[in-house]
Amino acid sequence: MRTWQVERRKRTRHLIELGGLVVKAGIVELANDDRAIIYGALLWIAAELQGHEGEQARDLWIAKGKQAFNADRHEDQMSQTR
Repeated sequence: MRTWQVERRKRTRHLIELGGLVVKAGIVELANDDRAIIYGALLWIAAELQGHEGEQARDLWIAKGKQAFNADRHEDQMSQTR
């Protein structure tokens, strides 16, 4: 396989994973699948990260994300042991 094909597949997988996070967070349902709402929210996040309190927002969101991933992992483990 050519290098550009490998890179394209890696990029596609990355984009699919990011889209999966939007779905996993419930954003699609909450926004009624409205792309303008989702894009606007993402732009707001980007502006927050670039603002003077960006580091605080980043730290908060990292902690929340890690907590959610850990809760999901724990749920998966519990469902596998049943």
